Amino acid sequence: MNRTDLRAIARHAGTVLVGQWAVMGFSVADTIIAGQYSAQALAVMSLATSIYISVYVGLNGMLQSLLPVWAELRGAGKDQEIGPSVRQALYIATLAFGIGFPCLFWPQLWLQWTQVPLELWLQVEGYLNILSIALAPSLLFRLYGTLNQALCHARLVTWLQAAGLALKVPLSWALTFGVMGLPELGAQGCAWATLFVNLFMLACGVWWLWRLDVYKPYRLFQHLSPPDWTQLKRFLHLGVPAGLSIMVEVTSFTLMALFIARLGALASASHQIAATLAAVLYMVPLSLGIATSARTGCWLGAGQASRARKSALTGLHLGLALSLLCALALWLGREPISRLFSGQTEVQTLAAVWLVWVALYHVSDALQAISAFVLRCYRQTIAPLLVYTLLLWGVGVGLAYRWAYQGLGPLSARPRVDTFWISSTLALAVVSVLLVILLMRVSHQRTREAGI
Repeated sequence: MNRTDLRAIARHAGTVLVGQWAVMGFSVADTIIAGQYSAQALAVMSLATSIYISVYVGLNGMLQSLLPVWAELRGAGKDQEIGPSVRQALYIATLAFGIGFPCLFWPQLWLQWTQVPLELWLQVEGYLNILSIALAPSLLFRLYGTLNQALCHARLVTWLQAAGLALKVPLSWALTFGVMGLPELGAQGCAWATLFVNLFMLACGVWWLWRLDVYKPYRLFQHLSPPDWTQLKRFLHLGVPAGLSIMVEVTSFTLMALFIARLGALASASHQIAATLAAVLYMVPLSLGIATSARTGCWLGAGQASRARKSALTGLHLGLALSLLCALALWLGREPISRLFSGQTEVQTLAAVWLVWVALYHVSDALQAISAFVLRCYRQTIAPLLVYTLLLWGVGVGLAYRWAYQGLGPLSARPRVDTFWISSTLALAVVSVLLVILLMRVSHQRTREAGI
């Protein structure tokens, strides 16, 4: 591994990781607060946020995919082109909001499809109506975050995310329970807190973009030009498949939880522990993917294809090493971790078994996540989307469901939680191998072409 790239990627990823964990803290805090208020409030929040996440992740991924575009401009020394490019990206954010807002403001089809109990409809609709407004500042802040990650100013994102968490927790509590003279809003208090915190982080981000000298060379605040359809087409060609890939990845996890739910409360509870640990661990390769793609994109923009390939390999090697350490720690600590999450002996015993599969799952998850991020630097988005769809939906979920409830060829039906984890782990292992091979091929080809 190149030591210079290693230090740069590790420092960048560490900063991003703190911010990602802070964002995870938003949902953890809301879950605890709603659960303390009432079981119904927790149910409302859980249902509403699952619908929101299903809509948001694809739109968020579409904007996050612009990172290599700005990293390349930075690497090429084209600082004055970054401002116009960012302003054109505002049209993409507007399009994303135009797609997401009606899905959240009029959620009746979602509620029917997910078979939400009728007595919860009104409260879930109210929660989603608030989040539909919060979507706008959330998407704009994602643009701010993507820009800063591309420019290697991730700390300016992490500081705001940490400040947002510090504001979110007391505000959610106050609006849910009605303390300090504020109205008692129940579950919707968490949604209002999300809106206010999103507006706060966006306002701070815009202020910094306007005032800090580090942004002056990019001339961000200029006249908004009409849509540049050629550039927007390139953005969408990169962003739409990337967003859909993330949506497939997340919904495969969601579908697994829904299919496991029919096995009973014990199975769902033990699976939830496993899924939570998988999500927490995923923040590490996610941060590494962002940092590695920023570094790789910068070298590609500078015309240094060989250095870009070395950066990509450094990120992969670091991701593999950290994922093995995380997997080992999870495997060794699976029993105390299970006891930490649940007081029920039956849930603890089952969760400890599932965590073995989570440890194996995480290694593949790390390699595929980093590869997918870096492949966007090489404008490879269609192939990963096809791989995700075929393997994560087709094998990880589809064949797992058939094996669990109907049997699969000579294999009899096996209605157990680990049936889904086994299938998903094997599917993700194949995904990681294919994406790593694709990354090696395209990076080698780019290096060879640069040498001609």
